[in-house]
This record gives sequence, structure tokens and C-alpha cells, in this order.
Amino acid sequence: MKSITEYLKDKKNITWILFFGLLMLAMIVMSIGAGMNGDEEMQAIQANNVIDYYQNFGKDTAAVSTTILKNGNPEYWNLPLYGQVIDNLAGFIVRIFNIEDVMLTRHIVNAIFGWLGILFVSLMAFRVSGSRRAAVFAALLLFLSPRFLGHSFNNIKDISFATAMMMGVYYITLFLRQFPKPKKSTIIYLTISIAFAMAVRIPGILLIPYFGLFGLIYLIKQYYTNKSHTKNTTSQKKKVKVNIPKEQSLGYLTKKLFTYGLGISIAAYILMVLVWPYALEAPIAHVKESFSGMAQFATAIRQNFEGSLQWSDSLPWYYTPKYILISIPIAVILGMLIYPFLGGWKKEKRFTTFIVYFSFIFPVFWIVYTNANVYGGWRHSLFAYLPMVVAAALGFDALVQWAKNKYLKVIFTVLPFLLLLPPFIHVVKNHPYEYIYFNELAGGIKKAYGNYELDYYYHSTREASEWVIKHADKTGLETSDKIIVTTWHPASVSYYFRNDTNRFQVGFARWYERGNWDWDYGIFVITGISPDLQKSRHFPPNNTVHTIEVDGKPICLILKRKDKSDMIGYQFKEKQQYDSAAFYLNKAIVLDPSNEAALFNLIEVYFNTNQIEKAKLTIDKTLALEPHNEMGNLYLMNYYLFTNQIDKALQICNLLKTVNFKNPQAYMVASNIYMNRGNLQAAEQELLMLIDLDRLDNQMAQQLLKIYQAQGLNERAATKKLYKALADSYEKRGNKDLYYEYMQAYESM
Repeated sequence: MKSITEYLKDKKNITWILFFGLLMLAMIVMSIGAGMNGDEEMQAIQANNVIDYYQNFGKDTAAVSTTILKNGNPEYWNLPLYGQVIDNLAGFIVRIFNIEDVMLTRHIVNAIFGWLGILFVSLMAFRVSGSRRAAVFAALLLFLSPRFLGHSFNNIKDISFATAMMMGVYYITLFLRQFPKPKKSTIIYLTISIAFAMAVRIPGILLIPYFGLFGLIYLIKQYYTNKSHTKNTTSQKKKVKVNIPKEQSLGYLTKKLFTYGLGISIAAYILMVLVWPYALEAPIAHVKESFSGMAQFATAIRQNFEGSLQWSDSLPWYYTPKYILISIPIAVILGMLIYPFLGGWKKEKRFTTFIVYFSFIFPVFWIVYTNANVYGGWRHSLFAYLPMVVAAALGFDALVQWAKNKYLKVIFTVLPFLLLLPPFIHVVKNHPYEYIYFNELAGGIKKAYGNYELDYYYHSTREASEWVIKHADKTGLETSDKIIVTTWHPASVSYYFRNDTNRFQVGFARWYERGNWDWDYGIFVITGISPDLQKSRHFPPNNTVHTIEVDGKPICLILKRKDKSDMIGYQFKEKQQYDSAAFYLNKAIVLDPSNEAALFNLIEVYFNTNQIEKAKLTIDKTLALEPHNEMGNLYLMNYYLFTNQIDKALQICNLLKTVNFKNPQAYMVASNIYMNRGNLQAAEQELLMLIDLDRLDNQMAQQLLKIYQAQGLNERAATKKLYKALADSYEKRGNKDLYYEYMQAYESM
């Protein structure tokens, strides 16, 4: 074992240290300019709760409570189900040193753990190949992976989890290389890595079955090695008994590996429990609850994928693999495809090749196989990307080794750097929005705009907030002594206005309702805005005073209120003073033809005053902006019902199901139409689909009972049939508790 002094005498080692030192410094400096992500406020709150829990020896229970009060009402709070150990570390640093800028501290801590991920990717490439060149390739491939780099600025949970998983895979590989005599340091680091991964989020427990699987393959490999040795030392004419040393016998190795595996797993589990309050309260039950919660994440959101807003729990099976392939450097794709054909499948390399490729193929396969609820690009799968980078680095290193001609070697050495030029240019041009990156397969940002989410994690709210603070002035439209800034994401915007509350007040408004509320400036990230509108000539709207852009495409808009006719019109509408409402709403639409709130309110005014054809003209204006606008098509459906154009109303119902297949009104209206026409089976099917979508309310249940009674069933039989339909639906969706509940109700009647 070399001493530190001896190690530093080697110039290569000094260069190595300087290289990684510069990478860490660069990442820390770059993280300083990053904005908050969409989850950071909640994570910081939970980190404070965790610190209070330990500081008060468990007396403060906020850290372990899954219910919080919001506006006086209890709401589910799932943060205790995450260990989020690095969030807690950042919170601890803030508390100890009394740091005012909480987010800056979090971002620096996150950058360090992002750098640590790069370090272990590099170490893994070096350990597998024995080549420093492969290690450098790995480090640069990951550093210049814009999605990873961008998340390294502010996404503590996903980045630290990715780092922990890479550390775990690295130390499992190192352990099996040293086995049956692993070093104590390797055992300790492997235990810490597994505990670390689980203490970020419980799916890190996958490292334990990884360890078991790779260990099993190691034993199978050893079995065939022993068998081959026995065969080669047996005389062709006379059998010779060959004794395998005890330390190499399969039985001995199996027992020893099982003992190590069990000990490391138990130690890692205990360590994880100690740093995770929710697990500490119930080390088995709460861990099981957390794992189930992660596996069956209930919250579904709509996001732009392939040019349409789609629900995250019903995305195409290829969502994750496609998103990864169109948003990582082409160099990584090419490198990982090369390696198996240029040395990776050689006999002496097969085991480590399997470990590397399994570590990124299996998680993606499992997401596809289980139809997991994923969203926000593929940030939840970042941990699968690091082994992919290892494979790419090994591929380029193998390509250089394969070349015999010295000029060809130079070309292949330079190749990954040339392929990394586009992401490098993206990083330089678009900092701190590196994570908004699409490669040449997607056509870059220009082709991805309007077809995929861009700033889905709200990074740009910082720059937008700072712009408003610097440039905002009073216009005379203010209704108070403060300038009201409204946004779809007040958590991050409020943070950046925290030192300017004497001038500004932050409010909340959804994009499509912004015209209803009082505000002077608006900050709106384009996430959630329909692809139709993003691509229309009316976007951004007329009152946009500044845009935050990536490669010339807007990711965040700053609006300045030039008139409040839309808000005044809405207020008159709510008071049922429809003539005044129509006057102000029409004025607002002239000023901004894309003001959806004003358009929707005006349609309602015309319906309420029986000006049906005027309503139709306004609906047409809305749908000219956004043909797939859900609310606009609902109004059109109602127009056709009102004018007795039933076939057209039914067509819109079917269209609405393609726009948002979870829209209950489309099914309810279609069911009513079929029922009025005497088609009871079709009427029933519409509502049964609502049951499967978990959108059936009491009114719709009563409608289904009426259908059953119209089919000739009495009230008791109709109710029984409804219970059976509910039970069948819950069984199909895997909800055993509700299945048994409704089956019991069905059988008791």
C-alpha cells in the first residue's frame, strides 16, 4: 500500500487529482447560478423537520407525519417516505452555520455529489479496463451529458441516488474481484454505499439483489472454472483425482459469499434506519410502506410528449427509453454500442460487461415492463445512466486499443471529443439550463420545442424573478401599494422575492386562468401550456415583455399587465352583471386574442344570456388558437347539445377522449346520448370506462343504476351489479383492498 507521499510523487497521479479537482470546482461554480427546482421547497421543509426530530430526540414528529395542514385542511405529505439523506445533510449545514441562502447551500452540496458520481463512473471504467484513458473518457462523457450536469446543480434527490447506485455497483464489482478475501475497506464502503442509496430513497435496496445476482453469476463462473481445471488435468488414458483447494471449492465460496452478503445487507439496513426517521419509527412496516408507495406512485400529471399532453400514468411503453435516447449525447449511444463488439464480450471481460450493461438495461426494462408512472423526462432514471456512460467509455477505449495504425489511434482518441462538441456548445450557450437538452436524433431544441417538455422543473423562475426585481415599475394599474407578481409556481418565485417583500407580493394563477386574477407581472414557465398554443402565431402573447430562452426558444415568459379588462369582466360575470362583463371581456380579447380566460368567460356570458350563436363564434376563436383545447371543446359539445345537434355532440365527446381520456364529462354526456337513444349497452360501457379510470362520482353512479334498472333489474339487483362492476375494476387495477370491500358488499346482497 503506497503512502500519500509516494502516491503524490507520481506526476500522473498529480495530473489525475488536478483533473478531478478542476471538474469539482467547475461544477460548484456552475451550480451557484442555478435556480430552484419544482420540489426543493418541500424537500428543504422536510430536511428541517428531520433535523428537529433528531435534535429533540423524536419528540418533534413533523418528520414522520404523512399529513400536513394546508390552508387549515389536512393533506397527504409523502416526504417522510423518502430518506433524502443528502437533503438533510444540506439542511444540517444550513442550521449549523446559520446560512441565509438555503438554496445556494443545497446546490453546492448537490454539485459535490454530482461530481462524486463522475468520480465513481471514472473509477468503474478504470477498474474494468485498467486504462486511465477509459477513465478520462468516462469523466468527460458524464460531465458533458447536459441532462446529468443540469440536474447536478439543484436536483439533490435524483443526483445523490444516481451517485449512490453507481458507488454500490462499483464496490460490488470490487468486492467480487477481491473475493474470497475482500479488503475491510471494500466491505465498509460497500455497506455505506448500499445504506446511502436506501437512505436517499428506498428503491436503493435493489443493490442487495444486485449483489446477490452478481454473486450468483460469480459462483457459476467459478463452478465452470473448477470444472475446466479438473478436465484439463485429467489424463486421457487414466483418470487422476484432482483436489480443488478448499478456498476455491464451490461450497466454501457459496457459504462465505452468503455470509458476507447477509452481514453487509443487515449492516446497511441498520445504518439506513438510523438516518431515516420514518424508518426509525417502524423499521419494517414503514420501509415496506415506502417501497410500496414508490412502486405504485399515485400522483399522475399531464405532460407534453410527442406533441400532445399525456397522463404520466398512461404513457407509451417506450417513453423512458425514447426520452433517454433523444436527450443524451450521441457519443454515449455510439460508445455503449461499440463495446460488446470490441472486447466487451471476451471471456475475461464478460462478467464485468454483464454487470455494467445489466445496471442500466434492467432498470429501464423494469420501468417499461411495470408501466411505471414516470414524468419529468427521465430524471427518475438518472441512476441507470451512469453505468451507460461507463459502457460508452469502455467502448471508445476499446476502439483505440483495436486500432493498430498510430494515426487511426489518434483519430479514435479524438472521436469522442468531437462527438461531444454539440453538448459542449449547448452547455456554454445555455447555462444554467443545461438539463434542457435534446440531441441530433430529436433535432435539437428547435425540433423538440412544442413536442416535449423543456423547463419541466422550473429552473428559469430564478432568472425571471431577478429580471422582474430589476426592471419592474408601477404602471398605475396596481390595486395596492405593492406590485403583484403572479406565477404558476409561487414556491420558487417567492424565494427569490424574499428580500423584496416591501415592493412585491407574489400570487398564484394557472396559465389558463391568469386573466381572472389581479396581478401586474406574470412569470410563467411554458410547462403545461398546450403544444397547439406554443406553436401558434399568438404565442407568446402580446403582453410578453421578456422571455427566457434556450437555443432561441422560450422556456419562460414574463408578462406585464397593460389592462385589467379581463379581470373586471370576470368579476362582473361572477356578479351576473352580464352586459358589463361582455363589454370588458370583448375589450380584453381585442387587446390579446389568445387570452383564454377572457374567451372562456365570454362564452359563459353568451350561454347565460341565450346568445348561443355569439357563444359559437367565440368558441370558434378559441379552437382556432388551440384545436385540442379541452375547455373549448367542452363548450362546443354543450353548444351542439343546446342546438340539438346530437351526432356532432357525440363526435366531440369522442374527440375529448383523445384530448384527455380522463375527462368524465365526455363519458357522461355520451352515456346520456346513448341512453336517450335506447342503446343501454353503449350507455353502460361509457360509465364502466369511468370506473376503470377511477373517475366515477355519486352522480354518475346514480346514472349507472338508472341504466341497470332500464335494463329490467330492480333496485337491489341494480345495486348488486354496480358493486360487482366496481369490484371487477379494482381487481383489474390490482387494488386488493377495495376489490375485497366491494366483493363483500356484492356477496352480502
